Amino acid sequence: MPRAASLERLVSDAKGGDERAWGEIVERYAGLVWAVARAHRLGDADAADVSQATWVKLFRGLGSLQQPSALGAWLATTARRECLRCIRRSGRAERWPDELEVADDGPAVDAALLASDRDALVLGALAGLADRDRALLRMLSADPAPSYEEIGAALHMPIGSIGPTRARALTRLQRKLEQLGTPAELLR
Repeated sequence: MPRAASLERLVSDAKGGDERAWGEIVERYAGLVWAVARAHRLGDADAADVSQATWVKLFRGLGSLQQPSALGAWLATTARRECLRCIRRSGRAERWPDELEVADDGPAVDAALLASDRDALVLGALAGLADRDRALLRMLSADPAPSYEEIGAALHMPIGSIGPTRARALTRLQRKLEQLGTPAELLR
């Protein structure tokens, strides 16, 4: 429970105007807010707008937050609503990514090429999954990964179904990879 107590303290301090507490809250949850925005297939500019709007809403509404332990879920829900608002404004109906961004930070050229091949195969297999599976796997691969409570709030999914849904999504991803003829050694 130290994290929950720490979060309660952070929220209390932030309500009192402590800039360090605000900084820690933003640092702790920025990845979650960004992952929700990217899971809705928003570009960098729109994702940044959603992120900013989410933090502004928190700044304005932090005083009315009754349960500090619900901060992550509140941020995920608020970010999701801001994403939907952004999508409606742009007139775009499609919500989920067809492609994920993959950072290339491999040390050797050989390793980078193998990783690039693997990433392309995985991205191809992900494109064949249902929107919900792609969104869930994307959120679970965020660094740091959001809590199940935060994922549930962002994807409108009961917390108890996240683990089984994840397992089924990974099984479907594995089948897609096998259909693409992905060599097993490439996935290691």
